[in-house]
Amino acid sequence: MRIKFYCDLYVSECWREKKEKIKKKLRANKLQPMVYVVALARGSQNHLEFFSAILLKQHIFQDGELFVVGLADGYDGALFLVEQIADQIYQETGGADIRRFIEERQKEYEETGR
Repeated sequence: MRIKFYCDLYVSECWREKKEKIKKKLRANKLQPMVYVVALARGSQNHLEFFSAILLKQHIFQDGELFVVGLADGYDGALFLVEQIADQIYQETGGADIRRFIEERQKEYEETGR
């Protein structure tokens, strides 16, 4: 599986200091039961999806690509993180097109390096 991380990765407070270690383990497909991944939804009709990092061990993720937007501490942490993301984007844009905001921000980052 190929994992790409959002340039402004959202991270639960308790994972902030361990962010790089968690990212490294996700890339290596190591088991991390308490970590929830918030990612751009695979289908374009939805914006975000979240699930336990344990699910990344399943074969459906083997050949795919995952664009990770956030790392959360458990299910409740993932709900809170999605709420934070939606609120921040609404405050900045006045809209709720989360997918477009994230994709545009990532593209800008990749083109300019900031």
